[in-house]
Amino acid sequence: MRIAPLDPTTASGTTKDLLDGVQKGLGGTPNLFRVAAQSPAALEALVSLFGAVGKGKLDARTRESVALAVSEFDACDYCLSAHSALGKRAGLSDADLEKARHATADDPRRAAILALTRAVVEKRGRVDDAALVEVRRAGLSDGEVVEVVANVALTIFTNYLNELAGTDIDFPVVHHHPR
Repeated sequence: MRIAPLDPTTASGTTKDLLDGVQKGLGGTPNLFRVAAQSPAALEALVSLFGAVGKGKLDARTRESVALAVSEFDACDYCLSAHSALGKRAGLSDADLEKARHATADDPRRAAILALTRAVVEKRGRVDDAALVEVRRAGLSDGEVVEVVANVALTIFTNYLNELAGTDIDFPVVHHHPR
């Protein structure tokens, strides 16, 4: 590890409140949040964004699928491990998890979302009109397209933080596929 996770027992003020909320919501305090807690502002942003996208129109299976597609692209084993566990909790099968890592799904709507996800990541947001036509054809509103981008950005934030920090994986370990 290159940035040490904060011990929640030493936290105070807003940081303690945020970590307590994570503990309550997830039943534990993953190392990702403990590393982010080194900066109360970053922790607050992270917790707020997770909370906000969780209230959106995209269901938990779809959000976890997006996170898996982005994390596979970024080769972030911490996030692949975390989102595989969270994806199972949300109802994704092992086959669904694997397909999501490749930005595919059996469900046509989720498949369109994951194709958009892959395009956003690969092209850094500069997707062509055809990508938007496809997700609209799958029934997504403009608001849902914006939510996809918010979920992609959240996952990129966590991928980059975990890679930079060398965060110890505290979920059943899943490794990215070699390219």
